[in-house]
Amino acid sequence: MEKKLTQKEINNIVWKACDSFRGVLSSGQYKDYVLTMLFVKYVSDVWKDKKAFYTEKYKGDNVRIERALANERFKLPENATFDYLFENRNDVQLGDLIDRVLEQIEDSNRLKLAGVFRNITFNSESNLGQTKDRNRRLKNLLVDFSEMDLQPSHLEGNDVIGDSYEYLISMFAGDEGKKSGEFYTPSEVSTLLAKLLAPEAGNRLNDPTCGSGSLLIKLSKEVGSGNFSLYGQEVNGSTWALARMNMFLHEIDNATIEWGDTINNPRLLEGDQLMKFHIVAANPPFSLDKWGAENAVADQYNRFHRGVPPKSKGDYAFISHMIETTYEDIGRVGVIMPHGVLFRGSSEGKIRQQLIEENLLEAVIGLPANLFFGTGIPAVILIFNKAKGENTDVLFIDASKGFETGKNQNKLRDIDIKHIVETYKAFKTVAPLKTEGYVVEEKYAFRATVKEIKDNDFNLNIPRYVDTFEEEEEVDIKTVQLEIDTLKQQIDDVEAEMANYLKDLGY
Repeated sequence: MEKKLTQKEINNIVWKACDSFRGVLSSGQYKDYVLTMLFVKYVSDVWKDKKAFYTEKYKGDNVRIERALANERFKLPENATFDYLFENRNDVQLGDLIDRVLEQIEDSNRLKLAGVFRNITFNSESNLGQTKDRNRRLKNLLVDFSEMDLQPSHLEGNDVIGDSYEYLISMFAGDEGKKSGEFYTPSEVSTLLAKLLAPEAGNRLNDPTCGSGSLLIKLSKEVGSGNFSLYGQEVNGSTWALARMNMFLHEIDNATIEWGDTINNPRLLEGDQLMKFHIVAANPPFSLDKWGAENAVADQYNRFHRGVPPKSKGDYAFISHMIETTYEDIGRVGVIMPHGVLFRGSSEGKIRQQLIEENLLEAVIGLPANLFFGTGIPAVILIFNKAKGENTDVLFIDASKGFETGKNQNKLRDIDIKHIVETYKAFKTVAPLKTEGYVVEEKYAFRATVKEIKDNDFNLNIPRYVDTFEEEEEVDIKTVQLEIDTLKQQIDDVEAEMANYLKDLGY
């Protein structure tokens, strides 16, 4: 039986292919070249697979073969495949040839891939060096990728290539450090947020700062069927392209991913109104400076009617946008934020108070520190729900101590995710409080009334609700004194021994 190619083997080959660029470009630059070539290799091999299948099925009848291929979800011209590039790997204008192939792939699949390659050129002298060096690097890239056969019949499973693409994006994120938070949310955090929001069949799902699209994909997997629609917007052009390719590789062809600044140029519209969604989830940039406060008062969509956030901190601008883009009475929002949104005053305090008084806030979940690429600060998940009805309670969870320590960053374990999700789900099934809040779980979760929050001046800082105080162990003075005496005696013995050595040496 023929051995199937695993995700790990793909990962290793692609990671090795990065050697062609390491030392020349930062990973933030070369990731786009490597991931684009992985995309071209995969679609080329899928096309080859389909062609072989129809050739056998129709016994070489070209008319029937072409007719069948015309009904596939994408099309590749004869001279717009990875194999064509590999055959021409010694071309003196290899970068230009790759660019022309990308253009042909786009032109043949305008509905699904229009504009995806507009932000990348393999013929860039400033990025890839002068012609001779550039050709050598690109040839090495093609040779490395030629080692993989990504035809679906040769892969271990349907999700292998999509999962590999996700894995590589995460590896680049780890490699790139600080800036990587702009395009990737750690997989475990995306999983947690998707499970908390629990999308259902028929839902419209949106991420207004979607990065490379991993959170949207996690949300879609929670639905459990193909009956959903995905929407996203991303401000960075090359990251937007990654998201489009990511959707394509996960066979989510109906995803609408727009390119632009969500706050200043929202592109997800119906008529002249903001498009509405069942669920909106996001990991926006933390405390974004110069987010567009100067235009917020006159916002044509009236997203900032509760107040305009400070111009140096855009956190509540994203929260306001997300809440305004959910359906009335049923919409839900899950957003990852820095802890400052829980207690900062001024205009943020007024917005926070109004959100609570409107009974939109449902849960505040504190996460461990150092989970995210690019920042070690702990973050918090806020859940807003327009379907709270008569229930005005708010759940506070301190999940800051549940994690696995990693080399570069901490990681949520399955057990940590399960603990948070089960606590939240149980909260939603219990009848509203009549008088005062209560401890759901010692040192972990508290169910608060809106009166208690009001008594705290609408400050949501988690330690005000979840008692996280840990008593220090009682010190045994006698034992400590004995240890001190023992250490002193050991020091005296060593000093005496050193004195003897020095005496023997004539000092």
